[in-house]
Amino acid sequence: QVQLVESGGGLVQPGGSLRLSCAASGNRLPFYAMAWYRQAPGKERELVANITITRNTNYGDSVKGRFTISRDKANRAVYLQMNSLNSEDTAIYLCNFIDRMGLAYWGQGTQVTVSS
Repeated sequence: QVQLVESGGGLVQPGGSLRLSCAASGNRLPFYAMAWYRQAPGKERELVANITITRNTNYGDSVKGRFTISRDKANRAVYLQMNSLNSEDTAIYLCNFIDRMGLAYWGQGTQVTVSS
């Protein structure tokens, strides 16, 4: 059974940085695509960034130039470096992995709060 474990969330002041991590356990196979989503109270879940096994990346318009997604060499962990954070970035951040069969897996979510 694949499980995704996230870490790195917390409280940060506006203009600060955080680095989120998400790692898979339960099997040893690489994942094809990995992504970060976020969901703020009263808003729909939105794509923050994704990265394929060939390391092609895509970012949501609101985070371009501030966030960077990366993955480890084994294609079993994904990271999100978040810089210049503002209150609009406050949300629960969830990682999403897709395997070669097209099955999707979700992490439990980690809270990011940007506040002074």
